[in-house]
Parts: sequence; structure tokens; C-alpha cells
Amino acid sequence: MKNKVTKAIFPVAGLGTRFLPATKSIPKEILSLVDRPLIQYAIDEARDAGIEEFIFVTSRGKGALEDYFDGSPELESALARKGKDALLETVQDVTMNSGEIVYVRQREAHGLGHAVSCAARLIGDEPFAVILPDDVISAPKGCLRQMMEAYENTGGNMVAVMEVPPERAGDYGLVDVKEDMGKLVSVKGMVEKPKPADAPSNLAVIGRYILTPNILKNLTNTETGAGGEIQLTDAIAHEIQKSDNIYGLRFDGQRYDCGSKAGFLQATVAFGLAREELSDEFMDFLVQTVEIRRAAQ
Repeated sequence: MKNKVTKAIFPVAGLGTRFLPATKSIPKEILSLVDRPLIQYAIDEARDAGIEEFIFVTSRGKGALEDYFDGSPELESALARKGKDALLETVQDVTMNSGEIVYVRQREAHGLGHAVSCAARLIGDEPFAVILPDDVISAPKGCLRQMMEAYENTGGNMVAVMEVPPERAGDYGLVDVKEDMGKLVSVKGMVEKPKPADAPSNLAVIGRYILTPNILKNLTNTETGAGGEIQLTDAIAHEIQKSDNIYGLRFDGQRYDCGSKAGFLQATVAFGLAREELSDEFMDFLVQTVEIRRAAQ
């Protein structure tokens, strides 16, 4: 019987330098996509997939991230007095219960693998998920929930994968496919940010993982890899040498790289147009903007 996955790690210790100067005073994960911060999309996806314990790997200067999930007595009282019940409910919905969320400090930035290993004592001997809030995924069914359903049949380790253009291969960790079963692939190797000529496939790993505790053990022996950092993909690749239990899932949905300015803007447009109360006015603005730009050319 496979152990149920109830814990998720959220690596949120990064400095967000691509969004300076905004991230000089606020964590990148608090940047708002329409009217919800990036981290809220990740939390909602995790909850929908059955996650019950949320582990944030943070760093100095992330106090606003912790405050966001705390209660807001003054704000809630003011909204209640003014009869703004819908807004009050919205605020209360994002408040996390005591003990539901845990914060662990990553004192020095040594890569994603190191960030995940910082939470090892809280994971123990259980399977766990890893969610990168920079990767926001729009899908009828949450990406992690899709992975959970596939995991029920496979067990082992699973990564979310998507096809990327060959010229972009060097921007991602890529899987070497052992067997292609359609939505699911079995993996015989992984490589982090290879040269395009050395890419084993065009299937890139994006920020969703379901992992066994063996990966945490591998991380303790993983040397620095691409970029001089401890790479999570290297620890997963080491597990392939020991067992045949690594899978990639071609998820249904559109992924937006909100760790980049262009990706963040693309996500803002997509999520704005998806909102019924905004779509008409927003679409009119976009059409007019495009027409004005074309006329100017």
C-alpha cells in the first residue's frame, strides 16, 4: 500500500532579483497575480491535491510572507463592521491554522536541492511533494492533483514535465525517456540545463514533484552541479541508479514562468481574461492597445 502524500515543501528563500526594486521590500512570492499573490496559487493547488502540512523554506526578509497567512484581527473587524462579508470571507479563507504551516530557514543559498534538504527533519520517512511557486499552472484540474492520481498507480517518484523547443533545452532540467506511455513516461536519466546538442529529450521538468524520502538521503551526498548549486534533479537522477521508480507526467494545463517578468505579464493577461468580472473590459483594452501599436508601425 502506497503512503499518502500529505506534506509539501515550498522553497521560497530566493531573493527575487529579477523583480528588483519591488522585491527589495517584499518577497517575490507576495507579488500579486490579479488579486492574489503567487504563493496563494501554490497553496490552493496543494490543498486541492490533499496536502495537509505546508513547509516553507525561507530566508531573511520573508516576514511579509509569514504575515500573509496569519490572522488579521483589525482588518477582519473593520470589514465586519462595514458589512463587507464577501471580503471578510476572502481574508479568512487565506488564513492558515496554527501548526498547519511551518517555516524553516535556509541560511545560505546553495540551490533547490539544498533548500529541499533543509526540510528533511520535518519530512521524516514519508513521501512528500515539492511546489515551486514561480511556476503557476492554469488547469481545469490542478497539476499536483493530476500527479497524485497518477502516483496512486505508480508510486515511486514523479515529476511534472512539458515539451519545450530544442533551443530552450539549456534552460531546464530534462528527462531521458525510457518508455513513453502517453501522458506518463518512465525515466532512465535526468540532466540539469544541458547544451542543446546534449539534450536527451525535449521534456523539461517544471516545478512540481512527488518524491520518496530516499531523495533526501541522496541530497546529503549530492555534490554541486549546474551553476555551482546542489541540484534536486541530480539527487533524483542518483535514485534512478538504485531503483526503477522515476516517472514524468505530461500534465494538462498551461504553465507560466512567473519568475520572469515576461512570464509574469503573460500570466496576468491570461488570469485577468479568465475572470468573468474583468474579461470584457480587459479584452477591450488589450484590443485597443494592439490596434494603436499596429497603427503606429
